[in-house]
Order: sequence, then structure tokens, then C-alpha cells
Amino acid sequence: MKRTSYRLGIMGGTFNPIHHGHLVAAEIIRDEFKLQEVLFVPSGKPPHKENDEIVSPEHRWMMTVLATASNEYFSASAIEIERGGESYTKDTLLELKKIYGEKTKMHFITGGDAIAEISTWHRTEDLPKLAKFIAASRPGYILDWEKIDAHFRKATSLIEIPALAISSTEIRRRIREGKTIKYLVPEVVEKYIYKNRLYQSR
Repeated sequence: MKRTSYRLGIMGGTFNPIHHGHLVAAEIIRDEFKLQEVLFVPSGKPPHKENDEIVSPEHRWMMTVLATASNEYFSASAIEIERGGESYTKDTLLELKKIYGEKTKMHFITGGDAIAEISTWHRTEDLPKLAKFIAASRPGYILDWEKIDAHFRKATSLIEIPALAISSTEIRRRIREGKTIKYLVPEVVEKYIYKNRLYQSR
């Protein structure tokens, strides 16, 4: 799968569940940065998140596959789930570099709030050499560039995505309370959630 100057977007996340905010962000960024593919990578075991409300990696993977199937530029990878253990961005980028080829230009897409905490990530010193970073923010979110490590500032672009007002936390809350989530997630994801009784009060 060696490619020359292939522009790859990598959208990492818990996707618990994946929703229209994720998809709109990926599509706008794909268009804005002229990416040839956006690869969605559900985390196996997110090191920065409490696991109480996180459904199994298998469920999150399947929802991601269902949500991205209709876009020819989107694909999904189980690379972090199959690797096992905690999911670290550097390990994923190094592995994808081997798969896609050394000349691949990688663009790692994450949230503005995650970029603000990037200094707490695992082994971050080489990340700007491996990929450009694109921080997708909700409307009104102000990123404090002074809090970002200096070596990340030049490698990071910030883009505002209106649909990111949607959040997985809000979707899970609505499900627990028996409220509708229609149009917040793709229809196939909505059906999968209810079929498998995910996020419902126990």
C-alpha cells in the first residue's frame, strides 16, 4: 500500500458513540486540507478517560464502520483495538506510517480541548515530526495557544466546526433519560445503539 505524497487524515477518538459532529468535522477538514482519505481510529483503551460509560471496543468499532460506510473518502481502522493495552497516539502514527508509506503526509485530527492538554500525552516529543495536527473546536471555544507546548504550535491548525456542539456525553445522557437522539447520530448508529441496548440505565 505504498503511496507517494498521500494526504491522510487520522481521526482518533473514543467514538462513544460516533455522531454527526465527528462526521461533519471530518468532511469539512478533508475538504479544507485537501485530504485524500480520513481514517477513523476508535481507541482501544483510552488512557485519559474513565471507563464507567465506555462501551466495549467492539461496539464502538462497529458503530464507526456503520457511520463511515457511505462516504467514499472515509475508512475505519481497528489498529488500536487490535493492538490491545492503552492507546497512544505515537504508537498509532508510527504503525500507520509503516502501512501507508514513509512519504505519506499524515494529519492527526483531534478536538481543541485535547490539543490544549497535549503535553500530558504519552511520549509527545516526536509527534510534530510524524504528523500535522488539526484541532477541531466547537463554536465559541477559545484555544489558549500559550498553554500548548511550543514545538506543537507550528504543527497545529485550528478550525471551528459548528456541528461539534453535538457531544457524545449529551447523546448518552439523552439515551439514559429515554429522549430522542434522532439526527444527532446516523440512522444506522441509532438503530445499532437501540438494538444492542447501549448506554441505557441498568
